[in-house]
Amino acid sequence: MSLSPAPTSALSIRGLCKRFDGKSAVDQLDLTVRPGEFYALLGPNGAGKTTTIRMTAGLLLPDSGSIEVFGVDVLKDPVAAKRITAWLPDEPALYDKLDPLEYLEFVAGLWGVEPGVALARARELLEVLELWPHRHARCEGFSRGMKQKVALAGALIHNPMLLLLDEPLTGLDAAIARQVKDLLVARARTGRAIILTTHILEVAERLADRIGIISAGRLCAEGTLEELRALTGRAGDSLENVFLHLTSRTAAP
Repeated sequence: MSLSPAPTSALSIRGLCKRFDGKSAVDQLDLTVRPGEFYALLGPNGAGKTTTIRMTAGLLLPDSGSIEVFGVDVLKDPVAAKRITAWLPDEPALYDKLDPLEYLEFVAGLWGVEPGVALARARELLEVLELWPHRHARCEGFSRGMKQKVALAGALIHNPMLLLLDEPLTGLDAAIARQVKDLLVARARTGRAIILTTHILEVAERLADRIGIISAGRLCAEGTLEELRALTGRAGDSLENVFLHLTSRTAAP
């Protein structure tokens, strides 16, 4: 029996379109993210970032186009795609009456993770995120940063191949943000792929292997920071300045 070749892309989006009230939110978007890559998807408000992430996560149906996650067609086999994908929104959604261990046990059960494996993963994640001492405290008493860390642990408990992060660092203090960033980078280095949307461009500048800039629903530029600098003729400039230059020249009239 021959083995199927490993997928060459973690995420492959082709011709993706989505309209709301007659207006294009995502317009013929093509995007490829590689296994093991930390990819930052940047753009101004209303550019189509969150809509793209929600369609990739299977939370929103596109009007047309295709999405594949590690070779799995999101539209034809959404259950299989969701098994290897996790989505973390900017606002953590937890069951406040549960403690972190109970919450992770519950989420792991939804994914069918074997209880012994789930407990080991939960302990590892809570220790890395410095939540282990709070494992029996109800989530309702946690700060926003602590809740965001519990939600991140919940997103990682089934060991997804693709992690979609929509503004995950918003409102976190520097120490908590550093813990989250270190964990995410370590995950990407194991062959998983991470896609991050953020308005904190310094985070993208430090973490991303490649950066895609979306404007008016289309990818207007993509590459490493050095490649984007070369594209704009702004050698040594910050990502913020490169970003502002690219989005201003591609803005819709």
